[in-house]
Amino acid sequence: MKLTQGCFSFLPDLTDDQITKQVQYCLTNGWAVNIEFTDDPHPRNTYWEMWGLPMFDLQDAAGVMMELAECRRVYGDRYIRLSGFDSSHGWESVRISFIVNRPPQEAEFELVRQEVSGRAIRYTTVRRQLAHAPT
Repeated sequence: MKLTQGCFSFLPDLTDDQITKQVQYCLTNGWAVNIEFTDDPHPRNTYWEMWGLPMFDLQDAAGVMMELAECRRVYGDRYIRLSGFDSSHGWESVRISFIVNRPPQEAEFELVRQEVSGRAIRYTTVRRQLAHAPT
């Protein structure tokens, strides 16, 4: 099951050339770019691990792509995402975020329905345990 978080999540995975163009777009707009990774992509897990510090004041996407290549080398078995942060007054928020690396075996989630008092219904997202192939 393909995890869908961030921009472009319903499109095929971006190539490195397409990622470079998106990073350059962020830099051209003066946004800081950062790289994050996780092995827990649950929708409520907003605190991914940062790869280094956010990259402010870069002019060329090549610097970000070098850091991405190193992050992929170290954490290639995890989810990796890039984010562009706009620090301008009035925004001061992430303007773009997308996954650039996925593990070979993607996490799977399911929606669990629970009926509670007063005929109310609660929904919870839980991570499915992956079945491992026998060796």
